[in-house]
Amino acid sequence: MRSVPDAIVLCGGAGTRLRTVTDGPKTMVPVGGRPFLELLLRQLQRWGIERVILAVGYKRDAIRNHFGHKAFGLQIEYSPELTPLGTGGALRNAADLVESSVVLVLNGDSYTDADLHRFLTNHEDSGADISMLLVPHDGREDCGTVSVDADGRLLDFQEKQPGTGPRYVNAGIYLLDRETLFDVPSGMEVSLERELLSKWLAQGKPIRALVDPAACYDIGTPERYQNAETLLAAAETYGSPAMPGGER
Repeated sequence: MRSVPDAIVLCGGAGTRLRTVTDGPKTMVPVGGRPFLELLLRQLQRWGIERVILAVGYKRDAIRNHFGHKAFGLQIEYSPELTPLGTGGALRNAADLVESSVVLVLNGDSYTDADLHRFLTNHEDSGADISMLLVPHDGREDCGTVSVDADGRLLDFQEKQPGTGPRYVNAGIYLLDRETLFDVPSGMEVSLERELLSKWLAQGKPIRALVDPAACYDIGTPERYQNAETLLAAAETYGSPAMPGGER
């Protein structure tokens, strides 16, 4: 098994709420003149990731044709969904392509400039099967919120529901032991956030959470996309203008 985690980026959604922005894959909407997914791939390269699996679905050829199998120093593989599988089903669909004992999972429609090395160290030290990255709650009630104890153990997970007490926002970034992916039913549509995490928590599976002060930007609606496009285009430093297939 590889010591550097492989990454799975979930980018199969149709992005129906962004139809006024694009009719292509949600992850390919432009930010600073480049596809949003490029920001995530460049971030993974900066984090030291070497191998990425793109879980693709809606108009997947647009993604494959743009990035190919090598971009920004990353080896890229593709896990196509022939029918919608949800976030959990997409992970199971990609499981056979994972070559590392631990896999990093990211939602392809959000960007969080977090400290991955701290996240990975925390996961390894905790002995957990699953770790999730949390960011401070920003007042929205249409995103996943989480409660944890003082030691970082997950207490409850509520996807897009209001809660009480100290709560944090699920940034959509996870570390999972590879074998956990095979706990997901194969070929079935299932949500990681709404179904699997709650089930695993009820079963007593060790799940840890790490709070990071980073801001989280998502492109799920036209309004949030415009906000992310403005802020990320100004904040992201691209370095050399290498395009997919070349080196950074």
